[in-house]
Amino acid sequence: MDISLPELEQAINYWRLQRPAVGEECALSPEVNALADVYALMIINHSSSVALASMGSVAQQLIAVWRQHMLDLASARSVG
Repeated sequence: MDISLPELEQAINYWRLQRPAVGEECALSPEVNALADVYALMIINHSSSVALASMGSVAQQLIAVWRQHMLDLASARSVG
């Protein structure tokens, strides 16, 4: 399974809201940092998508949580 660049951007933004930057230096949270590494490699390699299997386990788990959140939102909208 792959994730597209726009989807990865959405996942990063989700985690930025969950775990905002902290301190005077506005350091990224570990969650955002893990996804930002993937994002940077995609930009450098001019990739429009990347295989989840090529990512580290932390990034994969973060994306899985974000995708579940998106499914939950879609389900709530269809019920409401």
